[in-house]
Amino acid sequence: MRKRIDIVGGGRIAMKGKITRSTSRARTKGKTDFTRLRQMRDVDIDDSDIPRLDRSFWKRAKLTLPEPKDRLTIRVDHDVVEWLKRAGSGYQTRINAILLSYMKARSE
Repeated sequence: MRKRIDIVGGGRIAMKGKITRSTSRARTKGKTDFTRLRQMRDVDIDDSDIPRLDRSFWKRAKLTLPEPKDRLTIRVDHDVVEWLKRAGSGYQTRINAILLSYMKARSE
């Protein structure tokens, strides 16, 4: 299978069909102190603000799955992508939030 190569803004090369993956290290850059959490015992966790669930809750419970997202390819200016990435991981989620906000504003 031949890959199609496109030259995009700034002389960067984009290869159609190229698979990219993030490493587990890149995905764990949160602010949670997992080492401290792993060392905690169950009795050390304060769950007093969480109501107990009885059988009646589970009889009425309904599984609700989130709507699936569509996968698509768009062309975005390099400086826009860099700006979104500077805020940290999740730039695609931010793009979706920006578009959703714009859609809701235009729908009103």
